This record gives sequence, structure tokens and C-alpha cells, in this order.
Amino acid sequence: MTTHTLEVWGDLACFTRPEMKVERFSYPVITPSAARGIFDAIYWDGRREGNAVRPYFYWQITRIEILEVPRYIALRRNEVKGRVPGTAKLNKWMTGKEVPEPLWADGDDETTGRTQRQTMALKNVRYRLSARIVPKTAFTSDQAKLNACFVRRARQGKCFQQPYFGCREFPAFFEYLPEPDTDPPRLPMPDQSLGLMLYDVFDLSRDAVRDGDGPYITLFEASLRDGAIEVPAFDSAAVKRPRGA
Repeated sequence: MTTHTLEVWGDLACFTRPEMKVERFSYPVITPSAARGIFDAIYWDGRREGNAVRPYFYWQITRIEILEVPRYIALRRNEVKGRVPGTAKLNKWMTGKEVPEPLWADGDDETTGRTQRQTMALKNVRYRLSARIVPKTAFTSDQAKLNACFVRRARQGKCFQQPYFGCREFPAFFEYLPEPDTDPPRLPMPDQSLGLMLYDVFDLSRDAVRDGDGPYITLFEASLRDGAIEVPAFDSAAVKRPRGA
């Protein structure tokens, strides 16, 4: 169970709290979901079967260390009112079965056009993220090979897409740490409870993700100790799941 560590940084970040419906307000620290997205952008593997995608593994975030004190910045941005259609229609556009319909930035009705929204984002962020690969039960492979593929890509700065901090317009830059410092960062921040924090929006335990599957929101009690957050395992009792899950 090899643990990999990345140091990530960027100019801006926004990890939107789910209880904020319209205006974006960021958590003071990166969420495990956003951290997993950075690892996924560097190395992810799986296959598609019909209308389902079967990942070979998922990234389990184990530790988040804050290397810069969180600082908020208020931004006002123009956002489009319309939403991208579902996966089924997008697949028809990609295969040429239907003519793509543009998402108009200017329009007269309630579903088109632009609107100004306030964003409380973070600036000058820097974190140290630790994670490990958890293979899926339906996939049997050499875990050492998966770890070696990630190390090779991370060392060379390769990624499938540009990693980002919450919003795609906030790019994240990374560096692989083969021998990370074991001493926790000492920041002028008191130990504190951050309350309920978003853990992820997908059911990481599922062997397949099918088109049309809705979000699977999980939360956990985040506590900041010595400038770091210890993230519980996804299958642990510390992760709060939807009712009836």
C-alpha cells in the first residue's frame, strides 16, 4: 500500500461548499474530492463497457497538509445560466447522430444569457497531498505496476488534463515528492474543527459508473491538527453517507 505525495500550488482556488446554492463560497482548505481529481488528472485507468465506465482503481486521499495560510478573495464573475445537456445527448453529438446545439451566452429567456455571481475564493494556495491506490474488487492486477505508472508520469509532469483547484479556470501545478518531509508544517494556525466537509460526489466503492447516475454526496468531520487534516478511508464509519445507502 504505497503512499504517494504531491506538492500542489496555484494562484486561485475555490472548493465550493455544497450548502451554497447560488453564490460560491469556498472551504478554507482543499477537499478530498478536489485532491482526488488532481491525482486522477495525472493517472487514471479503466475501460468503457456500453453505457458504463469501469475504473480499475480509485485514489484514496490519506492526508492534506496546508503549506500556506488560507486567504480569501472576493471575485465577481459572469456565468451562463444554461446547463450542458445529459451524457446521452452529448454522445449523440459526438457520434454525429444529432446536430450540436450551442449554449448561448446571450439570450432573452431564463435559461440563456449571462448573470453575475459572487465568488469567495482562495488565493495563493499551496498544499501537500498524500494518497494511495485502492484497486477495484472486479479488477485483479499487479498493484506495483499501477504505482510505477503513476510515479513515472508524476515525475515527468505528465497529466491527461490540466489539474485544477475546484474550478477549471483555476489551474493547479504539481511536483512529485519521492521522499516527503515527515515533519508536519508549522503554520500560525490554531488546531480547530472545520465541521462537516465534502468528502466526494461519487460512490468510490462502485465497480462501474453508468451514464445518468446521480451524485453520491458524502461528508466527514474535518479537524485541523498541526496544519494537517487526516482523511478517513472511504469505507470507514467516519464517512457520512446518504440516507439508505
